[in-house]
Amino acid sequence: MTTAVRVGALRVPVARASTFHREGRAAYLFLAPSLLFFCIFLILPFIFAIVLAFSDWGGFDLGTIEWAGVRNFSEVLSFDSAFVKPILVNTLLFAFGSVLLATVGSVLVAHCIEQLHFQGFWRVLYFLPVVATVVAIGNVWKMMYQPAGLINGVLNKLGVNSIGFLSDASYALPSVTVVHAWASIGGAVLILTAGLKAIPDMYYEAAAVDGATPWRMFWQITLPLLRPSLLFVLITQFIGGLQSFALIIVMTGDGGPVNATNVAAFEMYQQAFKFGAWGTASAMAMVLFVVIFVITLLQLWIARRRGEETS
Repeated sequence: MTTAVRVGALRVPVARASTFHREGRAAYLFLAPSLLFFCIFLILPFIFAIVLAFSDWGGFDLGTIEWAGVRNFSEVLSFDSAFVKPILVNTLLFAFGSVLLATVGSVLVAHCIEQLHFQGFWRVLYFLPVVATVVAIGNVWKMMYQPAGLINGVLNKLGVNSIGFLSDASYALPSVTVVHAWASIGGAVLILTAGLKAIPDMYYEAAAVDGATPWRMFWQITLPLLRPSLLFVLITQFIGGLQSFALIIVMTGDGGPVNATNVAAFEMYQQAFKFGAWGTASAMAMVLFVVIFVITLLQLWIARRRGEETS
């Protein structure tokens, strides 16, 4: 009887393991198309970019790839390199500026929408720039920035001389930054609105009983409980800002004037497709990847230091 019990006890785990393996094979079978797509279009290109970063290649013929060691990185990161200054500096200023404007704007817009009627209408209205193409947004704002455009027309009515928003090196980068921030507010508003709706009303009711003002409720209830959503918005906005270059092409054409709006992603595009320096472009891509990775880790570390739930 002892032997029968042991055999019977072993049959159940074996049957369960067999079922588990069958379900696992079925799961991998259904996931195979997505995994194949991920490997072909993400993993393999990333590995190839790392190889190119240490090589010289003019494109097209793989047989012409020559090992270059760290020469591409030394050229890209040298103190007299245009990639470090002004291009990388422009990239960071563009990303930080657009993230600051978009985050502050989206928080205020989301908070105001929560106080209004027809909230769905206002959310759709602010989300429309996200649906519009970068080309459309860039061309509309480019016309508004013209010397005879809408913005300068309003300034002239106020007694202010026309400003060369895209032709003056002092104003070009801030002007494009404002447009990028404006275009990205809609997506952040949706995320923050969902975060606001997850805050229980009992906190506001208790604060109102204690005589708290709306401003104090915003600072001591809304913002602290909105931090997880804010963290997600900050990380995604930073990554988008550091990778953006399509708006630069539409509004300034070549990152001008005098490299004032040239950013890392646009320089990578030019090095690869205009000059055929794929090794240099890949080295720039690796540097930008490290910058994005470090900034993201820093944001997560600061959030965890404050006890935020980021998972």
